[in-house]
Amino acid sequence: MSLLTPQRPGGGAHTDSVATMVPDQSRAERTASFDVSAFPVPHGREEEWRFTPVDRLGAFFRDEATGASLTWADELPGGVTLSTVSVEEWRALGVPAPQDRAAAVAAAHSGGVALVDVPAEAELTEPVRIRLDGTDQGLVHGHLLVRVGRFAKATVVLEHTGVADYSEMLTVIAGDGSDVTLVTVQEWDDRSHHLAQHDVVVGRDATARHIAVTLGGGVVRLNTNATYRGPGGSFEGLGVYFSDAGQHLEHRLFVDHEAPHCRSNVEYKGALQGDTARTVWIGDVLIRAAAEGTDTYELNRNLLLTEGARADSVPNLEIETGEIEGAGHASATGRFDDEQLFYLMARGIPEPEARRLVVRGFFASVVGRIHVPEVQEHLMLAIERELAAGAA
Repeated sequence: MSLLTPQRPGGGAHTDSVATMVPDQSRAERTASFDVSAFPVPHGREEEWRFTPVDRLGAFFRDEATGASLTWADELPGGVTLSTVSVEEWRALGVPAPQDRAAAVAAAHSGGVALVDVPAEAELTEPVRIRLDGTDQGLVHGHLLVRVGRFAKATVVLEHTGVADYSEMLTVIAGDGSDVTLVTVQEWDDRSHHLAQHDVVVGRDATARHIAVTLGGGVVRLNTNATYRGPGGSFEGLGVYFSDAGQHLEHRLFVDHEAPHCRSNVEYKGALQGDTARTVWIGDVLIRAAAEGTDTYELNRNLLLTEGARADSVPNLEIETGEIEGAGHASATGRFDDEQLFYLMARGIPEPEARRLVVRGFFASVVGRIHVPEVQEHLMLAIERELAAGAA
């Protein structure tokens, strides 16, 4: 099914989605708090948890510290510093609050916040690299802050590997006029579970990109939120995911346009292979009354490679002002295009190779915008390994 919602004239608020209509309910009304007790333990009937297998995630909701940590390795270009600040210092920066119980627990019990600082006007020629590796040490609460100064340009690559139950808070602050790209790679062992809240705070006239690559993990649920601290900001949310049998990969986005003359563009593409493979994509965009001149669009596409796979896709667009440049969304889930396969096979290309080419073409529009060559190459090789494993 496909849906495209153009800009709606007039000033009335509305909420659209592919799978549900919830009149008179604003995304802005959801609870956001640093207090764990503000969030009851979810049971799976709540709107924000109804797609998630909460019965597999009980440890993430316990209001207690574990003291466990992942193995940390980093590569920091010249001028970039790494330090630790307290949760209180992190909150004093005016960062967004947690938006569900798991995030609130992670923020409360992380024991401190790792701060990666990129100085003002720095222009990094190499990415900041952080690798977090799990060794099955129990539940880990992680907390990371990436702060990029005014007019700086930086790319940060964050990799998650190994076996872990990992509850993560991550905040990216893009200073005024900066250009920031965060690439987060989830390549966990299938025994792992990963719940995360990623907040991207876009400064005045800043450009921020959040790129999610999710290829591994038994349950991965990544909430990405974008907010604006001044006019002229631009946010781009890109994602690629590949779910195998037994995997639940869930990506949720909330773009909160509260400042005027800002833009956002979201594009996520996923492939599913194997019985019980499951993906969920939720895209919420809120254009507040003060956000005149907004230009926003979100797109989700899912490719079902086998029977038994299921993809849920729910774009939501809520508009409180008619004085915008444009707003829309689209979503589609389907199987291989038989005409494409026939065209390739009619020219002597074997079916397995033809399928591989179709999948590569499907992901190309997103992968080509990552702009980190080694990540692009690794991603395409990983996708081809997934395809080969499914064909075996």
